[in-house]
Amino acid sequence: MSTPTDPQPGAKTPLPEGTFPVAIGLFIAGFTAYAFFKVGQVALGKEAFKPIVALWFTTFALVPGILMPVEQELGRALAHRRALQQGGRPVVRRMLPLAGGLTALLAIAILVVSPYLTRTMFEGHWIVTAALMVTVVAYAPMHLARGIASGSGRFVSYGTIMGVDGATRIIAVVVLWQLNITSIGAYAFAVALSPLVAVAVVGVRGQTRTDPGPEASFSEITPNLGWLLLGSVMAAGLVNAGPLGVDILARSDQAQLVTAFGNGVLLSRVPLFLFQAVQASLLPRLARLAAKGDLDEFREGFSLLMKVVVGVALLGVVGSFALGPWALELVYEGGLDRRTLTILALASGLYMIALATAQAVIALHGHSWVALGWLSAMAVFLVVTTVSSNDLFLRVELGLVAGSLTACMIFGYALRARIVAGAIPDAESMLDGVLDSPFEG
Repeated sequence: MSTPTDPQPGAKTPLPEGTFPVAIGLFIAGFTAYAFFKVGQVALGKEAFKPIVALWFTTFALVPGILMPVEQELGRALAHRRALQQGGRPVVRRMLPLAGGLTALLAIAILVVSPYLTRTMFEGHWIVTAALMVTVVAYAPMHLARGIASGSGRFVSYGTIMGVDGATRIIAVVVLWQLNITSIGAYAFAVALSPLVAVAVVGVRGQTRTDPGPEASFSEITPNLGWLLLGSVMAAGLVNAGPLGVDILARSDQAQLVTAFGNGVLLSRVPLFLFQAVQASLLPRLARLAAKGDLDEFREGFSLLMKVVVGVALLGVVGSFALGPWALELVYEGGLDRRTLTILALASGLYMIALATAQAVIALHGHSWVALGWLSAMAVFLVVTTVSSNDLFLRVELGLVAGSLTACMIFGYALRARIVAGAIPDAESMLDGVLDSPFEG
């Protein structure tokens, strides 16, 4: 019996042309994130929804940071074997204990700090801490499935996983709302369990199947794992640091402010969702250039991407200044002023530029530079947030801008250094780069 697969790429294209479904998956994931926050706050109220806001941003600060490198290295190794017409099942089997070990370490770390999380972040709701533990375990198979999809050239499946994950979450929260269920735990587990549904959907269709092949060594799946892991953890931490920082610094009677800030951060991410969709449409072109090993053409392709990224970032800042308060009032009944929304959009735009530049640096084998850049950015965020102001929102806003700007500067220097050194992109490093996106929710 034949196994359904997505369209396979041509001989000269290491990634498939069918990236339109990826853009659809990204759109669904983005739209449902906004809808989840809206419906959840209607059902529970802004103050009661605060533990779910904390769960959301904690999840996406921790889980992609730890598991995205697993997805990247699995995808890279499978793509390499596919190019050699070798089966990838041994690679998947070799990656399973590594993914399980990282997941277990993260779960143990959460367990150790669970009293603090429950008391400070989740307003005493231990069930939310339990949901965070389940979320960590549930996202591991999802990242493995995405790694298999990307490395096997099944980007239709990759988009399906993202779309089903988001759709499951919003369907669950709408059902809870309509049934007048106000239990925090129910909404928390809507976040926790949705990845398993996404994996099940592609799994029953045979989209996670791999073929037998030569035995795989750890060196085949871990050449850049350490640098990717460090960079991914710091990058995911930075993009989610705003709401978490406000949560930690806020007084116990400021729960509504934490939720409002989370709404504003989500609104400021519209350009990031647009960036991911644009990037998805450019994947085949960039992959072909990398496969050719032509540095001049690669620079042309990257220049085109950066023009789009900068344009989207500027549009986001101007849009937030002009329409941000109105949009926030329309969607989430306000709660933030024009200054905060504009600075959040600026930080988001700078982060997007840093992310695009980091991907180019990785494509030129600059994994260590990217890890150093994100680590430095996170350190700058912490320092600026600590010393810049006593204003709850402004100190965090300035920290986000300073951290993202630091990353932009370091990656810009690194990219120039890699080009001067004559680094040549290849298909595998490009795959690492284009999938290096710790931004999730």
